[in-house]
Amino acid sequence: MIARPSNREAADLLRRTADVLAEQDEDGFRIRAYRRAADVVEALQEPVSQILAHEGVEGLIALPGIGEGIAFGLSEWNRTGKLPALERLQGKSDPVSLLATVPGLGRKLADRIHHALGIGSLEDLELAAWDGRLDALPGFGPRRLETIRGALSARLGRRPIPRTSPEDRPPVADLLAVDREYRRKAKALRLRTITPRRFNPDRRAWLPVLHTIRGGRHYTALFSNTLTAHRLKRTHDWVVLYYDSKQGEGQATVVTERSGRLRGRRVVRGREPECYKHYGVWLEPEPHARTDGDGVI
Repeated sequence: MIARPSNREAADLLRRTADVLAEQDEDGFRIRAYRRAADVVEALQEPVSQILAHEGVEGLIALPGIGEGIAFGLSEWNRTGKLPALERLQGKSDPVSLLATVPGLGRKLADRIHHALGIGSLEDLELAAWDGRLDALPGFGPRRLETIRGALSARLGRRPIPRTSPEDRPPVADLLAVDREYRRKAKALRLRTITPRRFNPDRRAWLPVLHTIRGGRHYTALFSNTLTAHRLKRTHDWVVLYYDSKQGEGQATVVTERSGRLRGRRVVRGREPECYKHYGVWLEPEPHARTDGDGVI
């Protein structure tokens, strides 16, 4: 019989996340949130795995001191033994590999989703499967979408299925402002750097990380460290933003558009129509345009 991870192990990972945030100059609120959640988890009489099995993620959210983002993180920890936030902060995360674990997706489709829509979490993938974004990508017919929706619903636990009503996403203007702050501070060498575990054979601490607040949301920003970003030499262009969301944790990818009417401008991948309006470019992209993960071609 496979032993389930213990509450003590979860609490240790939560405290380690708080320590890493402190080392990276994150604001005190998030540090305290992780430490408070660690104390709550460690004091529970019932194992986290049992709460998730009986009540789903909502059972954790109902506990005092555990917010939605940490609850979804604990759900993934219960399944994989890894805490997504800590993996990311330590440069270990691989969003494409995570998406590829979903039935109905192989690595090729997962890579397309990540770079065309800026999706890197299971929560964002589920939302995209319901709000029409996946439908617009080649290779996603009704049967595949149904498979993905069912798999994600079971994997993420019992919670309301996202509908087509407006989602809890930050304004494009805020995302672009955080992107601008990150790239400016990274260029000026004003940010702490971490040592990515992937695609970094020399073990160099080259990846800058920014923690900031805008519009009442907490953001973490890093350059993309995916295989596609390295292959296309965009590791210092594509910026991945993680932010607070009612669905747990949201993610967006900002890139420099390389063709079309927004060429040379910073664009939030998957939210191009809003970027047109943001920049005052009112004409929509040409119909049937396709992407290669690096903009319209």
